[in-house]
Amino acid sequence: MSNPTIWQMTLPSGTTYDIEDKAARAAAAGINMVKCTQASDTPYGVKWMDGSTEITGTLAASNSTTGKFYLVPLESEDAKDVFAEYVTVITEGTPNTYSWEKIGTTDIDLSDLGDLAYKDSASGNFTPQGSIEVNASSGSGTAYTPEGSIEVNAATGSGTEYTPEGSVAAPTISVSSEGSTASITPFGSQGTLPSLTMSVSEGNLTISFSQGTLPTAGESVTVKTGDASYEASAPAFTGTKKKLAFSGTQKKLAFSGTQGSVTVS
Repeated sequence: MSNPTIWQMTLPSGTTYDIEDKAARAAAAGINMVKCTQASDTPYGVKWMDGSTEITGTLAASNSTTGKFYLVPLESEDAKDVFAEYVTVITEGTPNTYSWEKIGTTDIDLSDLGDLAYKDSASGNFTPQGSIEVNASSGSGTAYTPEGSIEVNAATGSGTEYTPEGSVAAPTISVSSEGSTASITPFGSQGTLPSLTMSVSEGNLTISFSQGTLPTAGESVTVKTGDASYEASAPAFTGTKKKLAFSGTQKKLAFSGTQGSVTVS
């Protein structure tokens, strides 16, 4: 199914606007392009080369040549299809006078755009050069393990394993029996959503809009919103304390190398 052609638009207010000049569109549709292939369809007196043969136009400007573009072949250094464009000019009078006028060519020059006119891609890469070294006599390369151990600073602790002595008491929680309430009014009816409809008839786009209806309130109900208060004591730990300490050597990391660059080609 093809898309409809739209000339006008009618809004929900009833106002109609022209969105395209129908008469101008119809006139433009009548313009023809004529590619000259011989003397009889070439504007009078205009010359062009058909291979090694020179063609001289014999077609006189008249009412029948108006509304048409006549394309006369031109020689091109890069083998492109380039044409000179001729149209019929009318000088009004009794009777009207018709003449030929050259309005330009179909050749397009992109040289002023520079090199960027021919760029269709860009790429680049970057790889840092260098390595991370451990600044210490006992370290090497990019791998390093601290030397030393974690000890429990207590007579009963040993190595890196230690279980504290004691227990955690559970918190005490109390809830007030009093609660709070609130009055809630629900919807009685949900209403209807706005709607937008469009139709096209004989090139006229008609837009219609319905604003819908608002929701209505229903009967109020009372609901409980929560208890008055909650109280809880913080958990407490009773037992022995131990301190952990680390002893070992400290190392510093440093990066050395050169920075690369990104290029666009």
